[in-house]
Amino acid sequence: MSEHRPMDEKNERLGEILRGMERVMVAFSGGVDSTFVLKRAQQELGDQVLAVIAASETFPSREFDAAVQLAEEMGVRVYKTEVKEFENANFVANNPDRCYHCKTGLYSHLQTLAAELGYPYLLDGSNVDDLGDYRPGLQAKNEQGVRSTLQEAGLKKDEIRQLSKELGLPTWNKPSFACLSSRIPYGTKIERYKIDQLDEGEFFLSTLGFYQVRVRHHDKIARIEVMPEEFPKVLEHHDAIYEKFRRLGFNYVTLDLQGYRTGSMNEVLSAAARDKVREASK
Repeated sequence: MSEHRPMDEKNERLGEILRGMERVMVAFSGGVDSTFVLKRAQQELGDQVLAVIAASETFPSREFDAAVQLAEEMGVRVYKTEVKEFENANFVANNPDRCYHCKTGLYSHLQTLAAELGYPYLLDGSNVDDLGDYRPGLQAKNEQGVRSTLQEAGLKKDEIRQLSKELGLPTWNKPSFACLSSRIPYGTKIERYKIDQLDEGEFFLSTLGFYQVRVRHHDKIARIEVMPEEFPKVLEHHDAIYEKFRRLGFNYVTLDLQGYRTGSMNEVLSAAARDKVREASK
C-alpha cells in the first residue's frame, strides 16, 4: 500500500475547494504555480475554467506567448488581455509599495473581466511560501477578492513542483520568474529602457545555459545573481557577458557573491516595513 503523504492531503483539500467554486477564472502566467492551479481546476471543473492571460509591459512577450501556447495545449479556454503599468504614476515612481499599486490595477481589471464573462471567482497562483517575504501585492490581492487556493490548501512551492511533476506538467522544474520591475532599486524611476536592458540581459544569460538568473539594475552597474554552483560558468563566459552588458549600456558588470535569491531588492527595507506589509496581507 502506498504511503499517503501530507501533500496528497493538501492536494485533496485543493480539489474540495475548487469543486465548491464550480466556475473559475485563473490568472495564468505559465509559471509553476498558476499552471498547477489551472490543471487542477480543469481536472475538477472541466470546461467551467477560463485562463486569463495578461500581456504586460514588464513581462517579456515570449513569456506571454508561452503561457498562451501552454494553456491551449492543456485544452483550456483562453482569454487574452493587457495591462499598461506605465500609465500608473505610483508604479513608475517605484516606492516600496510599487507592487501594491501594480497588483491593484491588474486584479481590479481582471475582476471586472470575470464579472463581465460570468465567472464568480478569480484565482491566482500564490502559495504558502509567498507569505514569508515582503510582498505588498498580497494586500492588493486580498482587497480585490482574489482567491489563492494553493495557500488555502496549505501547499508549498516544493510540494507544488513535485505534484506538477507527477501530473506530467512541463513547468514542474521551470525557474521562478517575477516582473522585471522587481530588478530596479526602490526610489529609482522605472523606465522602459531599463526594462528592455534587463529583459535582454537575462535572456542572453539564459542562452548561455544558466538555470536561475536575475540581473539587478543599479544605474550603470549590472549586478548578476545566479546559483552559487554556477559561479564557475560566469567566469567561463566572462568576456562574452561583459561585452554583451556593455553593449546594453552598463559600464560595470558584477557577480553577486551571495548568489540568486528572491527579493534581494527588499534587503534594504527595515524589518518593521516588512512586518507591516505581511500583517496587512493576512
